[in-house]
Amino acid sequence: MLLLCPYLWAQHDSITRLKEVIISDTQLQDFSGTQSVLRLNDSVIVRNGTSLTDLLRYNTVVYFKENGLGMVSSPSFRGTTAQQTAVVWNGININSQLNGLTDFNTINTRDFSSIAVRAGGGSVIYGSSAIGGSIHLNNNLTFADTIANSLYTSYGSYNTLGFNYNAKVSTKKTSVDFSITHNSSDNDYEYPDTDAHNENGQFDNLSANLALGFKLNENNILRLYNYVYDSERHFSGTVSAPSLSKYRDRNSRNMAEWLGTFGRFTSKLKAALLTEHYKYYARATNPDYTFGKVNTLIGRYDIAYQAAKNIKLNVIADVSHNEGNGSDIENAARTVTSFSFLMQHNVTKSLYYEAGLRREITDAYDSPMLFSAGARYNVSDFYAVKLNASRNFRIPTFNDLYWVGSGNPDLKPESSYQAEIGNEFTFNTLKLSLTGYYIKLRDMLRWVPVNNVWRPENVGRVNTYGAEAIAGWQKSYGNSRLTADATYAYTVSKEDGSSNQLIYVPLHKVTASLAYGYKQAAVYYRHLYNGSVFITSDNSDEVEAYNVATLGAEYTLPVCSGLTTGVQVHNLFDAAYANVTKRPMPGRNYTMYLNFKF
Repeated sequence: MLLLCPYLWAQHDSITRLKEVIISDTQLQDFSGTQSVLRLNDSVIVRNGTSLTDLLRYNTVVYFKENGLGMVSSPSFRGTTAQQTAVVWNGININSQLNGLTDFNTINTRDFSSIAVRAGGGSVIYGSSAIGGSIHLNNNLTFADTIANSLYTSYGSYNTLGFNYNAKVSTKKTSVDFSITHNSSDNDYEYPDTDAHNENGQFDNLSANLALGFKLNENNILRLYNYVYDSERHFSGTVSAPSLSKYRDRNSRNMAEWLGTFGRFTSKLKAALLTEHYKYYARATNPDYTFGKVNTLIGRYDIAYQAAKNIKLNVIADVSHNEGNGSDIENAARTVTSFSFLMQHNVTKSLYYEAGLRREITDAYDSPMLFSAGARYNVSDFYAVKLNASRNFRIPTFNDLYWVGSGNPDLKPESSYQAEIGNEFTFNTLKLSLTGYYIKLRDMLRWVPVNNVWRPENVGRVNTYGAEAIAGWQKSYGNSRLTADATYAYTVSKEDGSSNQLIYVPLHKVTASLAYGYKQAAVYYRHLYNGSVFITSDNSDEVEAYNVATLGAEYTLPVCSGLTTGVQVHNLFDAAYANVTKRPMPGRNYTMYLNFKF
């Protein structure tokens, strides 16, 4: 809900001045001061795989359940499900209306200016699914005389090809951000310690992104966003059960946004059209398929008022209309209207607090009143403490409500209460964040057998608690640069009355990275430890813990300072591992890349 653009308030001037860099998802910076937000920079994005799964798996506390390399990938954030993690594109929640989640292998990271990970509840701001946390994909526009181009190409094992071109062109009145990405792979890697190969795992995807900005005058800006994604994936089977299926999905996201500033008021009007369409072929060579599609129209208006130099108020009205149909769901439509109120107050230089309320209105389900409240206090120059509490929710999906013969129109949204306390330490170039949290989830949606028919019901009650640590350090001396980063997550997630950990929720997850640069050369190492996960509700069987590492080196040519060449060794120690039972991941493999900036 608050989609304000950054601005400066002058004490003796009634005119609000817009900054040169304009971002759409400004609530991420304006109303996340009491929660943990991890921002990933350009160098981290370039040195990781192109999918959002690869980027976040090695650099955040988020755990991923991936059905083999490049296959369906779903996150678990703070012990919650994939449907309880929101993906936010330029301020708009883009989780599927069909199944409620985003497949993180369908997001190409190099199409975006910045990527951020916000831990904890955020439903007051971002709506459904922001229970465990939210992932933010932004295209920032700059109003300055700038021309920048970059071209990235890569080739790796299993005939894996990658390509990305990005252009940023701007003046003081206009701004353009364009990118196109293509990835493909035979994906026929050998299963470690066997003679078998990954069969029917090839994939190919293409995405294009365009963001346009027009500064009409000092107080008005028009922005247009467009994103298109098209892919075809053949779904490989398990070790014991081969597969011949394939899956095609085509998604588009389109948004127009008008930002206006009028004295102490800042208004933002958004109109968006989101489309999702999939086709599933049980046999890739057979023309028969099943399908599903949804079109979503969104209209949003928010107005912010700078009540005082240190107090900001925001009111947001939002309406979304979904229309969907498919082979297995009834033709259906629903309209959801929501109203939100946000407030932030800098009481002193050391004390800050924020609060929010949200209410949704629809005839498809009864929505609870949502709230959030948090405070931050800077105890000293090197230590700050943060407190946050909220109520969050997830709405039933089209599949839950309208699946032919099984849909349940009487479902209630999942609802959760959660609280967290965070501690931030800063010692010169070292930054450390320690956070403890507790989540109490009610009315969890599950598909259960009812009279021999599987139907969704509100039957789950889950309690989750844990701790997270994020550390970063960097040092420069002479021509040398040294950077180190690490994350750790401890997660306990159990149903009421049970002592068993939920399936596919690791008790421990650790990531670490170290990079050293000298003049034009750099070498980097990253490591992932993923604790074991149970695959049965009685905890009688599990997928074993694993360690996997990547070693990389790159060199910027002196004769062409914009050209960097690099090589990476993935799964450096050739570990035999899987994160889903009977779906092995690749052994040691390689990637070479060129990154040209001009």
